[in-house]
Amino acid sequence: MLTAITRAVSPAIVHCELSFIDRKPIDLATAQKQHHAYEKLLGTLGARVISLPAEPDLPDSMFVEDPAIVLDELAVILPLGTETRRREASSLAHALSKFRKLAYVTLPGTLEGGDVLRIGRKLFVGLTKRSNAEGIRQLAAILAPHNYEVIAVLVTGCLHLKSAVTHLGRNTLLANRAWFDTTPLNGFEWIDVDPSEPHSANALALADTVVFPASFPRTYARIKARGFRVTPLDISELQKAESGLTCSSLLFTNTNSPGS
Repeated sequence: MLTAITRAVSPAIVHCELSFIDRKPIDLATAQKQHHAYEKLLGTLGARVISLPAEPDLPDSMFVEDPAIVLDELAVILPLGTETRRREASSLAHALSKFRKLAYVTLPGTLEGGDVLRIGRKLFVGLTKRSNAEGIRQLAAILAPHNYEVIAVLVTGCLHLKSAVTHLGRNTLLANRAWFDTTPLNGFEWIDVDPSEPHSANALALADTVVFPASFPRTYARIKARGFRVTPLDISELQKAESGLTCSSLLFTNTNSPGS
């Protein structure tokens, strides 16, 4: 069964970390409503949603993608590049321990899941202000026995690699190619974001559906024109917290029991 781990919006989200966008007031009730709609859509698309309780003193804690990577064989718990966010990992590790063996990247390595684009047995990992070379080196060492290849990708224009590129399926990437080194990703087909929507490269491909922010209609049209089934979702209030669609869930197939 497909499992999605999410976390309720923290009431402290108004104090979230921001790196590449200007701060705007966030309406908590609207943000919570949009997050509930996101969780409901995951369920509609076939996922069993496990919604963890809010962390009132951790503003960015709804972004569960960042503290962990979940693969078929194990989950890797990550030391986030922002020191104030590192406490998010503890309760998430506890939740994941019910499904996977755990491994850990440790300081001085830093790594955030938003920088990890998995395509098959390859993990493309953004080298960013949040994820450093030592973190990427440790991840490669942890995953080598499981036959995963870890490939570093230099990112210069945005917060995370998956702010700039996501995989839609069919060997096709949605991307803002101005924001990262595309060389490690040669061999894929590309859908370029509309120039008027530079932040629109983060889409969530689930089953045969691409979930996409409703606030980017021109890029939406480009994806649909390439034959993908696209479902728009309003996350406008969450986007004020530098949110994308992949960052609010950890998706994995529940095939392994802990310790197996």
